[in-house]
Amino acid sequence: MVTRRFVLSSLALAAAAVALPLALPAMTAAPIRPKLLIFDVNETLLDLGKLQQAVNQEFKSETAFKQWFALLLQYSLVDTVTGNYHNFGQIGDAALDMLAQALGQPARPAGRKKELLTLITELPPHPDVIPGLTTLQKAGFRLVTLTNSPDATVQKQMAYAGLTGFFEQLLSIDSLKRYKPHPDTYRTTCERLKVAPAQTMLVAAHGWDTAGAQRAGLQAAFIARPGQQTYPLAPAPTLTGPTLPDIARQLLG
Repeated sequence: MVTRRFVLSSLALAAAAVALPLALPAMTAAPIRPKLLIFDVNETLLDLGKLQQAVNQEFKSETAFKQWFALLLQYSLVDTVTGNYHNFGQIGDAALDMLAQALGQPARPAGRKKELLTLITELPPHPDVIPGLTTLQKAGFRLVTLTNSPDATVQKQMAYAGLTGFFEQLLSIDSLKRYKPHPDTYRTTCERLKVAPAQTMLVAAHGWDTAGAQRAGLQAAFIARPGQQTYPLAPAPTLTGPTLPDIARQLLG
């Protein structure tokens, strides 16, 4: 029995030794050059500083915007997980009420909340965005957006920022009624544009977004905007860089 076990163990080790070198190339292989680049909008392309300043001033707190934006994301996911749906503007409005309550302040009138929320359609692009998009467009990449904001909002955002002409389509999760990072949001976009997930790359400045895209089978590029981090329990993004032109240089090799 000892001899037989030794022989079986030796055979298993030999098989592993043969298999290991064959597995290594797959682990170190370069990513497939994507045919389609899907861009997140808020914070990735657009600078939220104007909105951040307004919310912080309104609630007299340097952390008010971060609290509000976290509530906005949290309760969009609550809607998705519970099979419910309110658009991003509705959740943003409710999150302002929740923020006021958390800070021990009175709820703002509907008109004032609308003024604050309208600022999301009046945001400039980050300084690196137009140079980066220009490089990618000239290189022949297909470019689209995919945002949690409603269709009407992203249309206004891109027009105000002067970015509409860079994109083949301005897409939102609004028709699907599930928020990113639900895998259906990314897969449905790939199906709509007839590109395989493995040949598609999400470009985003949020670790939760890149994690969701990769779990759905896409590649992901993380723009490391100040204050943003990747999720340590998710796969590392395919590409990481401080600016969009840096991501573009990596894509072009």
